[in-house]
Amino acid sequence: MSTHIGSDFDEFLDEQGIAEEVSATALKRVIAWQIAELMKAQSLTKKTLAERMHTSRTAVDRALDQNDPGMTLATLASAARALGQRVEIRLVPEPGLTTSI
Repeated sequence: MSTHIGSDFDEFLDEQGIAEEVSATALKRVIAWQIAELMKAQSLTKKTLAERMHTSRTAVDRALDQNDPGMTLATLASAARALGQRVEIRLVPEPGLTTSI
């Protein structure tokens, strides 16, 4: 019988030591999806987005690749601006941990 039955999925990921990696991968996939959806809504090609970002089409391909973890914050901010968006990133406390600044 599995020791994880009834346990929280986040606890399972923590036990496996992969919580941060899984979270980063999920975030990258959501961001790539959002960029692609905005491109569709604005009828933009990769070439046009690259021109707006002042970068190469290869960089846009990497940004849209859900499995490529190499997107920098600068690339994300540039893509957002080119699509008429802005980026919000913030730190939030872990549940159950007390922190103060």
